[in-house]
Amino acid sequence: MRLTLAELRTKEVIDVCGGKRLGRVMDIEFCVADSRVTALVVPAETSFLQSLKGEKCGLVIPWGDIQRIGDDVILVSVRAQGECGEWHA
Repeated sequence: MRLTLAELRTKEVIDVCGGKRLGRVMDIEFCVADSRVTALVVPAETSFLQSLKGEKCGLVIPWGDIQRIGDDVILVSVRAQGECGEWHA
């Protein structure tokens, strides 16, 4: 399967562990040495103060946590913080 970043950005990311909508893909992490995508980045919940400052926070979802990429959604398995995926700011 081949996808462009533009195509990934149109897909909604859903956590299958909790059924929560995480938002749309806003960025990717890429390993130059291996020439492969290593993670997707979706918007993370931000505090009111961070919003006022214009800070952007993202939830980094490792590629191995992606369960399925469908036509409209990307299903991921992100368990509680520290268990599976890590929350990064």
